[in-house]
Amino acid sequence: MKIALLGAGGKMGVRLATNLKGSPYEVAHVEIGEVGRARLHAALGVECVETDEALAGAGAVILAVPDTAIQVVAASVVPKLAPGTIVMALDAAAPFAGHFPERADVTYFVSHPCHPPIFNDETELAGRRDHFGGVAARQSIVSALMQGPEEHFGIGEAIARTIYGPILRSHRVTVEQMALLEPGLSETVCATLLVVMKDAMDEVVRRGVDPVAARDFLLGHLNILGAVVMGEIDGAFSDACNKAIVNGKPRLMRDDWLGVFEPQEIAESIRAIT
Repeated sequence: MKIALLGAGGKMGVRLATNLKGSPYEVAHVEIGEVGRARLHAALGVECVETDEALAGAGAVILAVPDTAIQVVAASVVPKLAPGTIVMALDAAAPFAGHFPERADVTYFVSHPCHPPIFNDETELAGRRDHFGGVAARQSIVSALMQGPEEHFGIGEAIARTIYGPILRSHRVTVEQMALLEPGLSETVCATLLVVMKDAMDEVVRRGVDPVAARDFLLGHLNILGAVVMGEIDGAFSDACNKAIVNGKPRLMRDDWLGVFEPQEIAESIRAIT
């Protein structure tokens, strides 16, 4: 299959192009920016082609472009595609927001990496230092067939396994469920709470704790406390820790914080992103 990779010179595009190089797929790279073209050529020695040349005969089109650009790019590209072409987005935001043009005879497929988990079996240094994934560490992925024939899920998933590999597990979800996972779970909740943890660490440093000691203490406790909470080990918190949680949770969290997962709040978050 021929794949048209749009945005091939961006940071994500270069990652995908790297994993597609040497794969069974024929790849046509598209990058409109000179900086991106130079980046791609420096990384892989790849030359870009014009969009129409890339789309000709392509069985799949990967949109490795920013969420804010997908609506415009999709509107210009999708009308040119042959029936049955798979259009692949790398994030649920734009598809969830309705930024794909209506066209019943093309497939819309969405896939996103979970990134390598904190608790893993990586033994080589390259794997342990591959925090983003797609290089040396195994990661899981989530994929959704937004529209199109059922057999296209397997084709899209195979492409996703290539661009995000090496793969730990592959999960099938809906676009709506993917939106709950991101931005809901991973960004609105997880990223926000991690920023709060960093703010808290900075505060204890301001109050006199050595910064290296504070960082070691926080990251070490993240490791063991996370292992207990997520069931990675068979353990339990101490009575003192449980009491601290009872006191701390209402101090830190609003009673209605789970409302961030309500459909209207997810939609508003995605509206801001796109």
